[in-house]
Amino acid sequence: MAEKKRFYLTTAIAYTSGKPHIGNTYEAVLADSIVRFKRQQGYDVRFQTGTDEHGQKIELKAEEAGVTPKKFVDDVSGQIKSIWDLMNTSYDRFIRTTDEDHEKQVQKIFKKLYDQGDIYKGFYEGMYCTPCESFFTQSQLVDGKCPDCGRPCQPAKEEAYFLKLSKYADRLIEHINTHPEFIQPESRKNEMMNNFLLPGLQDLCVSRTSFKWGIPVDFDPDHVVYVWLDALSNYITGLGYDVDGDNRLDENGEDLYKKFWPADLHLIGKDIIRFHTIYWPIILMALGEPLPKQVFGHPWLLQGEGKMSKSKGNVIYADDLVDMFGVDAVRYFVLHEMPFENDGVITWELMVERMNSDLANTLGNLVNRTISMTNKYLGGVAEDKGVAEPVDDDLKAVILAAPKKVEEKMDKLRVADAITEVFTIFKRCNKYIDETEPWILGKDEAKKDRLSTVLYNLLESITIGASCWKHLCRIPQTVSLHRSVPQSVHWRRWIISVVMSMAQR
Repeated sequence: MAEKKRFYLTTAIAYTSGKPHIGNTYEAVLADSIVRFKRQQGYDVRFQTGTDEHGQKIELKAEEAGVTPKKFVDDVSGQIKSIWDLMNTSYDRFIRTTDEDHEKQVQKIFKKLYDQGDIYKGFYEGMYCTPCESFFTQSQLVDGKCPDCGRPCQPAKEEAYFLKLSKYADRLIEHINTHPEFIQPESRKNEMMNNFLLPGLQDLCVSRTSFKWGIPVDFDPDHVVYVWLDALSNYITGLGYDVDGDNRLDENGEDLYKKFWPADLHLIGKDIIRFHTIYWPIILMALGEPLPKQVFGHPWLLQGEGKMSKSKGNVIYADDLVDMFGVDAVRYFVLHEMPFENDGVITWELMVERMNSDLANTLGNLVNRTISMTNKYLGGVAEDKGVAEPVDDDLKAVILAAPKKVEEKMDKLRVADAITEVFTIFKRCNKYIDETEPWILGKDEAKKDRLSTVLYNLLESITIGASCWKHLCRIPQTVSLHRSVPQSVHWRRWIISVVMSMAQR
C-alpha cells in the first residue's frame, strides 16, 4: 500500500489582546476548508493553529484588567479556542506560546543563533509602535505614523539583541526568485521584494528589556525574547522540533517534525506577510532548516468599506453571526465572499441577502422541489429508467465536470471560486427542472419512466454537489456522501434533508 502524501498547514497564531472578530476568524475557517479538502483527496494532514501570548501590549492590558498576564492570556486564549471550535475547525494542535515545550525550544533557538554569531547584542533607537510591537526608522513611517496600523509611534532606545538579517538577504532573494510559488499571491511577492529586500534589510531586534512578559533569554535574564522570534517558531515547536535534534515524539511514537516539515502552507493575513516571508525564512536558514513551501497572504474581510476596529465600533463577531444564521451558513458566507487577492466585505445585510439568494433560493428551492415531486409522483422512489433525452447529456456534462473544476480551484487556493463551481451544479439543476417540466410529465402515466429518470438525475446531481460542498463548507461529519450511493431514495432523502436544513437556517 502506497504511503499517503503529507500536507502540513498552519494559520497565523491569534494575538491574545482580545476577542477575535469575524475577520480574524475567517482565516481559521479558510484553513479548515483547505485541510478538509486535502483529507478528502487522501492526504495525511496536519493542521496547526493557536495563540500568540507574549509582549508589551498583553502586559499593559493585563495591568488595566487588574490580573496577571498569564491569567489574562488564559482567558483570551480560551475565548479564541472556543470560537475556533464553534466554527468547526478541525485542527490537530492548538498551540499556545506559553506552552512549556514551546518556551523551552524558543530559548534554545535563541541561544543557538547567539552562539553561532547570528544574534548579537547592541542598542536600538527608533520609533516604536506598541500595538504592532515593531520598531521603525523615520523613513519607514507613513505621515509620521506606523506603516502597518497607522497609529502614532513613540521614540524608544534600549539595549537589545539583533538577528543578522543582512547576512542572509541575498540567499533569500535567490530563493524567492527560484521558487515563484513561495510567496502568493504574486502581488505580495512584488511588495516584499521591492519595498524590503532589494532596498536592503536592517538587522532585526529580537529581544526587549522594557517589559517582562515574555520568554526570558536564559543567559541574560534582563532580556525577554521579542515577539516575532517567539511567535514564528511555533510552526516547528508545535511539531516537536528540538534544536539539538532530539525531536519530541507524539503519543504514537512518531517524529512529527521529521514527518511534516517543511510546511506545505503558511496561511496568514496580508498585513503580516513581511514577518513570514523575510524574518521567518531567515531564522530557518540560520537554524539550517528547510523553508516552508508556500506562504499565502490572504486579503482582509472588511465591515462595509473599512477594516474592523473596536475603536470604530464596526466589529462583527463570529458567535453573534452563528446565533443568527448557524455555523454552516456563516462558513459558507465568509468563504464565498472573500476574493483570492482583494479584500472582501461583510455586513449583516449582505449575510441576509446571500442566505436568501444562494442557500434558500438556489439550493433550498432546488432540493425542496425535487423531493416534493419525487414524493408526489413516485411515492418517494426515483430510479433511472433509461428514458434519456439530449438535455440529460448536457446536465451530466456540467455536473460531472464540476468536481474536477472544484479540485483545480482548491489546488490554487481559490476557495471562493471553488464554491462558485459547486453552485454551478445547483443552478444547472434548477435550469434542468425548467427544461424537463416534471410537473407536466407527472400528469401523463405514459411518461412515468421519463419522469423517474428526470428526478433520478436531479437526485444524483444534488448528491454530487453536496459531496463537493461537504469538503469545503462542511456538512456534519455523520453524513458520508459519495458519487456511488445506494439506490434507496429514503437514504438519499435523509442526506438531502441535511443540505436543506443548512439552506433554511
